[in-house]
Amino acid sequence: MLETIKSPADLQGLSYEQLTELSAEIRQFLITKVSKTGGHLGPNLGVVELTIAIHRIFDSPKDVVLFDTGHQSYVHKILTGRADRFDGLRQRGGIAGYPNRAESEHDVIENSHASTALSWGDGISRGFAITNQIDRSVVVVVGDGALTGGMSWEALNNIAASNDRNLVVIVNDNERSYSPTIGGLATYLATLRVTRGYEKFLDWGKEVLTKTPVVGNPIYETLHGMKKGIKDIIAPQGMFEDLGLKYVGPIDGHDLVAMERALTQAKEFGQPVLVHVITEKGKGHQPAIEDQAEKFHAVGVVDPETGTPLGKSTTSWTNIFSEEMLAVGDEREDIVALTAAMLGPTGLDKFQEKFPMRTIDVGIAEQHAVTSAAGLAFTGLHPVIAVYSTFLNRAFDQLLLDVALHKAGVTFVLDRSGVTGDDGPSHHGIWDLALTGIIPTMRVAAPRDASRLRETLREALEVSDAPTAIRFPKGAVTKDIPAFERRDGVDVLYRGESADVLLVSIGAMAAIAVEAASQAYREGVGVTVIDPRWVKPIPESLITMARRYKSVVVLEDGIKRAGIASSISEAFREAGLNVAIHSIGIPLEFIEHSKRSEILDDLGINAQKISRDIVAWNSTVEEMQFPEHENVDRTQNR
Repeated sequence: MLETIKSPADLQGLSYEQLTELSAEIRQFLITKVSKTGGHLGPNLGVVELTIAIHRIFDSPKDVVLFDTGHQSYVHKILTGRADRFDGLRQRGGIAGYPNRAESEHDVIENSHASTALSWGDGISRGFAITNQIDRSVVVVVGDGALTGGMSWEALNNIAASNDRNLVVIVNDNERSYSPTIGGLATYLATLRVTRGYEKFLDWGKEVLTKTPVVGNPIYETLHGMKKGIKDIIAPQGMFEDLGLKYVGPIDGHDLVAMERALTQAKEFGQPVLVHVITEKGKGHQPAIEDQAEKFHAVGVVDPETGTPLGKSTTSWTNIFSEEMLAVGDEREDIVALTAAMLGPTGLDKFQEKFPMRTIDVGIAEQHAVTSAAGLAFTGLHPVIAVYSTFLNRAFDQLLLDVALHKAGVTFVLDRSGVTGDDGPSHHGIWDLALTGIIPTMRVAAPRDASRLRETLREALEVSDAPTAIRFPKGAVTKDIPAFERRDGVDVLYRGESADVLLVSIGAMAAIAVEAASQAYREGVGVTVIDPRWVKPIPESLITMARRYKSVVVLEDGIKRAGIASSISEAFREAGLNVAIHSIGIPLEFIEHSKRSEILDDLGINAQKISRDIVAWNSTVEEMQFPEHENVDRTQNR
């Protein structure tokens, strides 16, 4: 059955019996393919019937379908003709793990950060209304906690204020917050709420009764309150209808007949409608059902039958942070941990188990987390906010004006910094060094290995009057790289035979830097490798050391523009130091998904290319310059 589906139009002639068979095939397809490549399995197993119903009732791409979050779009990709590309899911040259405009006209949003789609839907549906495209609908599928984000509620507030747009909001409730309400009465009430006659009757009743002297208003309010009270017993629509949104549901998201009926009513209503759908995350895959913590939200390469990971067991940077947080939590009662719906992925789940009263998960609300942390710091606590580096972008204003301006001692732990790989442009953590670099008083550490992560975390927790950040990459932690010596906080990792080049290695770039220095030595160039550990502000000792060298090379895995090399260059100018400086880092581009190692090779960030560059630069450098590192081997950009 699945092989016959090349576009949403192929769904139209199928019977419900055939659609049930198709749903089972899609689930088995997802389990087989995602187990080989890794990806978001649980969320997509839960939206099979929901996505089929959407594409049966609405006409994509004429009708715009938006997913929030985007990782629940695999079934959408299958139904829009991309099933034959799933062997390359999240792989170089293959399809992305999120919607991607380059892949299909059925995809609109590429940014996979949560809680944004309702604002997209508001803008697109408003645009259709303004341009008189009244025959086009917009469908926003909101799930996996996206409604915990503040942007969602800002959008809902604006959506509810309009009554002339074809906008359907589907809340994919897969957290079992409510039990499905199934039966004749629920279906009848749902039908009434999207029937024009019902609305006209209410408007007529309000107009007549409110004009009746003395008793009119009380009677209307009583009757309206009774109606609302009865509906609230049946279904949890109160807060949405209080906003002014028409509510339908809850609907069993795995009942195709019920789903199509509800979506048809919502489509025909002609005003914004919210359809509340109950689904089961991980449905159809027993290992996912039994995973109580995350329902196989995201998996690596696993056994398709058992769900057992097949990759080599390694110690990750996240594991090291998790262990050290437990240690400092035991030692200091003032340490509190915050995250934005990422307890497991950031390693704070173990801290929560041991210190539940000192662990706060705010949902997908990074802005709130940062300002709340400032409040916690005001009371004498030391908050540690653990988020993926890319998600700090969302809370820049709060970091600048609520934390830094107020001299709040808050520590940010930025997991997945630098090039992350599989999840693509919106998930690379390449912006944090540039963003944090313009925060007054902020101190940023980039540990090169596990020992330095433990060390810098503890140093950060001693700072009570300014924000601090610790950044580290995704994946397995590197073997410890000991220093020959430490000069005023700066570690010397490799001593050159001559004072030709000072190679400043930032964080996890240390192993590549040391290997590049070793290769350059064989070419007769003396390279000394140093690791500042704390990279913002630039250590004074680094400037002192640089005076001895012909040139300085900075190796970082953040964007070069406004990165560490830029900061060092500014520091040199202010100190009157005329030393040539070269930057090796990430170009200011959006980089597509690939393995981290593949992307770094594309960018020329490997020991062989760097050593060649160092040798070439050393032979030509005569005076202060700041040339672009052209990354001539680069092939991966957008």
